[in-house]
Amino acid sequence: MSLTPQWLDELRTRVSLSGLIGRSVRVQKAGREFKACCPFHNEKTPSFTINDEKGFYHCFGCGAHGDAIRWMTDHQGLPFLDAVKELALQAGMDVPAPDPRAAQKAEAQKSLHDVMAAAQAFFVQSLAEEQGAQARAYLASRGFPAAVVKDFGFGYAPDSRTALKAALNQFPEAMLIEAGLRIVVEERDPYDRFRGRLMLPICDPRGRVIAFGGRILDKTKTDAPKYLNSPDTPLFDKGRTVYNLHRASPAARQSGRVVVVEGYMDVVALAAAGIAEAVAPLGTALTEDQIERLWRMTECPTLCFDGDAAGQRAAARAIVRALPLLRPGHSLRIAVLPDGLDPDDLVKQRGAAAMETLLGEARSMVEVLWDIERVAAPLATPEDKAGLKARLMAHVETIRDGDIKALYRRDLLERFGELAYARRERPPFQPQYQGGQRSFTPGRKGPWQPAPPPLSAANTQKMQNIGAGHGLLAAILAGLIAQPQQIARHADALARLQPEDPAMAALLDTLIGITDLPRNGPQPLESSDVLTILAKRGLRAPTADDYAGMRFGFLDSKADAAAEELAEAVGLLVGLPAVEAALAEATQRHEAEFSDETFAEQQRLLQRRLALLARLGQMGRTRAALD
Repeated sequence: MSLTPQWLDELRTRVSLSGLIGRSVRVQKAGREFKACCPFHNEKTPSFTINDEKGFYHCFGCGAHGDAIRWMTDHQGLPFLDAVKELALQAGMDVPAPDPRAAQKAEAQKSLHDVMAAAQAFFVQSLAEEQGAQARAYLASRGFPAAVVKDFGFGYAPDSRTALKAALNQFPEAMLIEAGLRIVVEERDPYDRFRGRLMLPICDPRGRVIAFGGRILDKTKTDAPKYLNSPDTPLFDKGRTVYNLHRASPAARQSGRVVVVEGYMDVVALAAAGIAEAVAPLGTALTEDQIERLWRMTECPTLCFDGDAAGQRAAARAIVRALPLLRPGHSLRIAVLPDGLDPDDLVKQRGAAAMETLLGEARSMVEVLWDIERVAAPLATPEDKAGLKARLMAHVETIRDGDIKALYRRDLLERFGELAYARRERPPFQPQYQGGQRSFTPGRKGPWQPAPPPLSAANTQKMQNIGAGHGLLAAILAGLIAQPQQIARHADALARLQPEDPAMAALLDTLIGITDLPRNGPQPLESSDVLTILAKRGLRAPTADDYAGMRFGFLDSKADAAAEELAEAVGLLVGLPAVEAALAEATQRHEAEFSDETFAEQQRLLQRRLALLARLGQMGRTRAALD
């Protein structure tokens, strides 16, 4: 079995070293590292450190040192291949099948590193020669210090179709093509990919050159792209590579931050201004793999985007990619440059201090997400506002972590409520049914009465109206106010509802987010606390008139099984409209096909609908039977 260096690097990246060692040894957080008493020799004072960012452990007492694979072989006593298989299982990776050709491929990749190193040396030499005068002039115009030019490895690709091939004639042309340095076109001779461009090497986390980026210098070549990157090769995966990662990592450990900008020239400009912890994706939106790599450097990287429409779109794409990946303590912050300025312009016009101020004012993902969606479409009508809420909740649903999802929902609903339900727009509840129904006070007792007769056709219609309209929702909201400990249980189901009544919608949104509001002390939320919060926001609890005077048993928080009956009511609220829609569709299909199968499906759904309405009626009479 042959395992390539790239595959092993990926395995090490996916395994949390501190978590792996922590299964056998008690580890403690110590700044950005972990410490423990060394498991390889007896000691009382911890001298064993674990660095997840660098992916190795080290003991300052006995000198033990290694990575995840070395830990499995030296401490767990596993053979190398067994250690790799065990780690791959934990990381969710497939171990490559035995293949004699894999060894040849790994050896070829080593040779490709030699090719890329030779190409880099050629580009650097060309920059220093007479043919590189235009490239040197461009670097001087950008104001890059000589030390920065050398450190980043700037070079020049001569404007020739064969110059690189001639310089690297010790390598077969097939290797130059595989490395992405030469292009093959059908019915034409291969030619150099980079011609007449200022060159920048792109390196892997170990600092080895794996690709190149080139900026065109001849402005008359309007048909050529301004920037050109190497294609994906056995060494280079554009979606997984982060430019300048190997230089930014040490600086990020010192500053505790990572700054992500849009292009590699922005990275160089910030480095020249003293901000060495800058990185960039490579011509694409930030990918999930790149986000994970950034989180290995710092828990909250700062993304810096241009202030124009394109920058806003890039920010939106980054947020959409990051939302499903969020986990406790890990997020992104967004800094927006003044419109028309890139990082280099800002530093030159206003100084490095202005850039530091901008980065310090970076905003959270939830703030930027709200702003992006708020201005994405007009908000002139109730339908427009409902669309905004739907878009926000669709984003929330992509978050996998339950706690973060709940907090995002609460935050965004709070913002939406302030926008959509301003105090002057909050009308009182409009009762759907008036007349002789008695008002209901939770907890009211009375003499026993026999159970009412089965629902009549008129009462069935009444139950349908209650279920389809605001009545059942109003009763459920009253029940949640009486039993606030049940709000979190039903938040996900209720968040999908779109009440037509603005006051009802405002009350629903407030209750969904209310359990996440800060409170004094560890005491559970009481009904009186909820009523106080509602009063402060100009909202009130529903009354019996709002749900047609029906006497739902769950409205008495002291009644037995009140919580389960409330849960059943929520199920009816969500399930009844779904059954109604399915029944309408089945009826339409039966009228078109008129078969035994369509008739049976229609009748099944009809019986299901009648059963739900009957249960709704029984629930509505539960308290009446006790009065």
